[in-house]
Amino acid sequence: MAGFLHGLTTLYRKEIERHHNRPFLEAAMAACALVATARGHITFAHRTRIDQILETLDTLKVFDPHEGVDIFNVHAEQILEHPRDGRKRALRVIRRATKNPDTSRLLVQLCLAVSEMNDDTSLADQIEIVMLCDQIGVDSAELGLYVDSDPESIRQGDKLPPPRRMH
Repeated sequence: MAGFLHGLTTLYRKEIERHHNRPFLEAAMAACALVATARGHITFAHRTRIDQILETLDTLKVFDPHEGVDIFNVHAEQILEHPRDGRKRALRVIRRATKNPDTSRLLVQLCLAVSEMNDDTSLADQIEIVMLCDQIGVDSAELGLYVDSDPESIRQGDKLPPPRRMH
């Protein structure tokens, strides 16, 4: 009987943890989708990094990785098919989970990790991450993302320097 109760308690705790972490899972996958779709397509490298994130972060390990990938795919498809509405939906999900500044910074770090998978950080990736920082109250300059370029050079497509990695 004690073994049964212990198993039941363990299962209950795991479900509570999943329930508590669900908003972060959804926000993380939405944020990753914003960055992964910034260039208009998703690469194998992006998908590899999503898998790594799902398998590495303790907060996300309580979920089946396929569940996270499915959430990512839904957001990515919405963004690619209907950019304005898809981005709005993703940002709404992200804002619900970023009441805490540490959570907000962690989401931006995940976005940087997804962006860096292609060995070059595109202007589109950086713009998407800086926009996300602005939306969730993270200072992009602290992360080495803000570049004081004049609007004309940005319009002409000058590449930004790669972001600094957070340690």
